[in-house]
Amino acid sequence: MAKEKSEREAKLLYNRENGYDIIDAEEKQRCEDYCRNYMRFIDLARTEREAVSLGIELAKKAGFVPFEPGMALSPGTKIYSDNRGKALMLAVIGQKPLSEGSVIAAAHVDSPRLDLKPVPMYEDGELCYFKTHYYGGIKKYQWLTIPLELHGVVALQDGTVKDIRIGSEPGEPVFQITDLLPHLNKEQRKKTAAEFVPGESLNLLIGSKPDPEDTKDRVKLAILTLLNEKYGIVEEDFLSAELSATPAFPVREVGLDRSLIGGYGHDDRVCAYAELAAIMETEKPQKTAVCILADKEEIGSEGVSGMKSRAFERFMGALCDAQGVKREDCFANSICISADVCNAFDPNYPEVSEKRNAAKVNYGFALAKFTGHGGKSGSNDASAELIAKLRSLFAENGVVWQMAELGKVDQGGGGTVAVYMAERDIDTIDAGVPVLSMHAPYETVGKFDCYMTYKGIKAAYAAR
Repeated sequence: MAKEKSEREAKLLYNRENGYDIIDAEEKQRCEDYCRNYMRFIDLARTEREAVSLGIELAKKAGFVPFEPGMALSPGTKIYSDNRGKALMLAVIGQKPLSEGSVIAAAHVDSPRLDLKPVPMYEDGELCYFKTHYYGGIKKYQWLTIPLELHGVVALQDGTVKDIRIGSEPGEPVFQITDLLPHLNKEQRKKTAAEFVPGESLNLLIGSKPDPEDTKDRVKLAILTLLNEKYGIVEEDFLSAELSATPAFPVREVGLDRSLIGGYGHDDRVCAYAELAAIMETEKPQKTAVCILADKEEIGSEGVSGMKSRAFERFMGALCDAQGVKREDCFANSICISADVCNAFDPNYPEVSEKRNAAKVNYGFALAKFTGHGGKSGSNDASAELIAKLRSLFAENGVVWQMAELGKVDQGGGGTVAVYMAERDIDTIDAGVPVLSMHAPYETVGKFDCYMTYKGIKAAYAAR
């Protein structure tokens, strides 16, 4: 009777397993190799511009060429389209016509950060600062007293663009936002976490040494002199700059067993890299494989480089025109994996998650049928048929995966680019890597989940 019960349990009950209990030693090594490459990528790509630049570099090495309308597109052709240096689309042309659809994976490469204001520099108390405007959903207090780097570009009036990257190399200076000492923060302690530090107090400390010239704002003048000597910029050039402060922490393995990765920007460059790695290894797929690295997801996918932009329609329309296919027919027969992270169940905060439906670290690629908040508001809600198709595909390819829900029903929620892909008449599902401490300056992910996300997207690209 005991054996019969065990067989029935195996057949009828749904049981999730820790991924390390499933894969063998050889695949564990492949997981380590993949994550080592991912760690190098995320250490270099601190902004969407840097992620796109690095993505193009990797794509060229893998045989991708810039797409030009009218170019020959035979099965296996690898192309990419750079959207203003802030978003990227890649494709490997399939053996089947685009009228039968494509397989799309869409991630975003922007992350929460602190952007410099258009007129950022000021001096007060003989200290010089940059004023910032935070980008995306952050807990402002987490950005106090940590080391920060400066990344971005300054566009000069003559059209020259200066690349800025300060604080990432050993020996380079970093920046900081100061905080009150505990001896003097009696009033501060009375405030809620949201009120603890006002947005206008997130000012980067950038210098203190005064210029020898006896003039007003001597420290500011000294800092501008340094910037002018190194980059050829003046204060007015900040009006046409895009500069961001990001955490200066290096990406590191976390835990005595080195099973986790800690770093800035896992959301969502962990999924972006999985897409990149998967499409680089895709050769002559049945259906055209498409990889999207989008910008502006953290502020609603707005602008010319966000997922609401018509840049995607333009790119796919040109591919369809080359085959004499209607873009609408292609979209209607396509599927999209909106590859974005979800929250991992955190035993320190169990009250916000519903355990049966929460993603867990080391349980694999996390599919979310819906996101949104409350009654699924603002969410794409994937169809049962699409999920069944992926279940079959993952079973065939040894992809360890799990279902995920973004917190308890009434707790909160979030959104991804999925809704904008679904609005284009593309069957879409959210799926990605579970993250601990999401949107913090230093997030944590499991190596196993990173690897299985890559493996799942690669399997989707190769599907028949």
